[in-house]
Amino acid sequence: MHCLVFRNSVEPEFCVTFEADITNFKRMVKEQGLSFTLAMVYAVCKCANKIEAFRYRFVDGQVVLYDKIDTAFTYLNKETDLFKVVNVPMVDDLKEYCVLASKTADEQKEYFTVPLGNDVFQCSPMPWVTYTHISHTNSGKKDNATPLFDWGKYYEKDGKVMIPISVQAHHSFVDGLHIGQFVEQLQKLLNEC
Repeated sequence: MHCLVFRNSVEPEFCVTFEADITNFKRMVKEQGLSFTLAMVYAVCKCANKIEAFRYRFVDGQVVLYDKIDTAFTYLNKETDLFKVVNVPMVDDLKEYCVLASKTADEQKEYFTVPLGNDVFQCSPMPWVTYTHISHTNSGKKDNATPLFDWGKYYEKDGKVMIPISVQAHHSFVDGLHIGQFVEQLQKLLNEC
């Protein structure tokens, strides 16, 4: 019933922004010589994969639950200042993921390779701005249930390194409870790295 109610809404997606403490995570990423952006893609997608509600999609009008969701992220071409969308399979190990994602992004010459499938989480980091809210373009496709994750520029606050993170999700599948579960999972991973 909940799915049907929200599926017919004019704007079936909603967006929540929150702050996360990345003090330990940032230090670990630097010590291991990993890309902060790619490590964040991994962390966000690993945590989202743990929550069933984030893996539901509409496929040909039917509700489908995926076992695992892969990653898609924007990656800036520094020569043109235009971004490309890079698709990378989700793997279990942070370092392995970062190496694979970096290699894939560097080797991809096209800005867009194929239309994004239903089986990805979309990540679009915006490291130039610390924000308190973000909105996204709306494709007009009410059955587009692919969650979108963003994060902005990190900053110091009360001796900690904080970052704004946003989650846009389809309300037919994801509710505030699930956003709360995601925030809890992500903060735990960022603390324990």
